[in-house]
Amino acid sequence: MDKIIIEARVNELATRRGNPHVPFLPSEIIADAKACYDEGASVVHYHGRTADGAPEHAAEFYLETNAGIRAQSDILIHPTLGYVANESDAKGRFAAIEEMMKSPDTAPDFAPMDTGSVNVDWWNPEEGRYDTTELIYKNSTGTLMHFAERIKHHGLKPYLVSWNVSFTRQIEQFLKMGVLTDPAYICFCMTDEIIFAGHPGTAAGLDAHTAFLPQGFDCVWTVVNYKGDLFELTEKIIRQGGHVSIGLGDYAYKDGARHLKNAEVVAKVAAQARALGREPATVAETRTILDMPKVKIAA
Repeated sequence: MDKIIIEARVNELATRRGNPHVPFLPSEIIADAKACYDEGASVVHYHGRTADGAPEHAAEFYLETNAGIRAQSDILIHPTLGYVANESDAKGRFAAIEEMMKSPDTAPDFAPMDTGSVNVDWWNPEEGRYDTTELIYKNSTGTLMHFAERIKHHGLKPYLVSWNVSFTRQIEQFLKMGVLTDPAYICFCMTDEIIFAGHPGTAAGLDAHTAFLPQGFDCVWTVVNYKGDLFELTEKIIRQGGHVSIGLGDYAYKDGARHLKNAEVVAKVAAQARALGREPATVAETRTILDMPKVKIAA
């Protein structure tokens, strides 16, 4: 079987109440990236965070973090554009990437495009109500086309996130228009427990995603379960030829009462994949699978 791409999603907006090992600061993210790389991850995804865990959008955070990751390994870097924590216009949301692209020491390898808009309010299961009621993750078609143009300009690989079938259908139209080119790297976003914007993290939820993969185009797909235990699906994903995007940024993984570290979560996926006949892809192999372009450093 084909090799599997393992992405370590190390922090997202996760708090340390769920797992004390969630990295916030650049030095912590850098250390986690290297540890995950050593266990078989070829991609690392992270969000800028302050010392108390609040979102951090300053370009300096990403420059320091990317440079530190680059100094320790060749793991592929996938930063965020800010999710709902960054509500500036398309140019403003992409500004940190523009800064990163000024040096080979800080340039990422991917830039994300969540290809639609969705309500992302947080459910409180104890009280049976929403804690928020106005959170909308907005990605207009025009905004996405701006992202696609800038991603192509810089020679980055679009990381296409699909929260539901409508997002995947948008990807298909962009492929037909030439806004995107294949192979398309699509991340199917499952959501559970306290957020219901994506498909549920079940076999049926995943099947509903894969049933609508764009026809006539080469597509490589990976899966994340935001606020849910992705290990309930990893065997199915591995057997069906998908890839795995996982980490403490999405779920407070434990082994019994012991909180796992990001590298331990990656090691668990790698071991399961090997047992099912799929070796973790190296960075070079990941580049080949995704036909990744050569990054162009800004003049």
